Amino acid sequence: MSENKTAVQGILYVVATPIGNLEDITLRALRILKEVDYIAAEDTRHTKKLLNHFGIATKLISYYREQELQRAGQLLSFLENGQDIALVTDAGTPCISDPGAVIVEQARQKQVEIVPVPGPSALTAALSCAGIGDGAVMFHGFAPSKKNLRKQLLQTLTHADYYAVFYESPHRLASFLEDAYEVLEDRPVFVAREITKNYEELQQTSLLQLLQ
Repeated sequence: MSENKTAVQGILYVVATPIGNLEDITLRALRILKEVDYIAAEDTRHTKKLLNHFGIATKLISYYREQELQRAGQLLSFLENGQDIALVTDAGTPCISDPGAVIVEQARQKQVEIVPVPGPSALTAALSCAGIGDGAVMFHGFAPSKKNLRKQLLQTLTHADYYAVFYESPHRLASFLEDAYEVLEDRPVFVAREITKNYEELQQTSLLQLLQ
């Protein structure tokens, strides 16, 4: 490969892929996906659509959260035998509220070279349109699914002097907003959904307005 590879071991590339619009993929990401020996994908069916769109025939290996420990050992053996792997998630950057941390940590422990290939991220895309300036930001990922743990986390934000950012799934959004309003009362909220897709929505609103 042409990424200054000198070691006998392979290289683990952590590759960001589009979160919606396929035109957002970088030229470097396309090259890496073509040149590596394997692509470790959160959902091979989803990633196959991306690869087919760009005419990439690299072999896929499934790497979803429930299989991380099992697959990490297999991928690590490939890396130690000199084969290069690109780690991708369904959308955005791996390891940010998505699978990937297990193989990255194991590769680091074995002193395997890890190379980030940056690109799309729902987190940074949303923040870039929120207009928060130089304010401090705390990214919490997905809130706990259990109500009591979720409310405990929200309690820590009552007097926070930073912007709190959450991911949330559609089927849990209503319960999250109800708990947030109960704990934090009404306050400004910036909502970003379907970023880069046909029904993209970026809205400055409030907890109460969202509930209503």
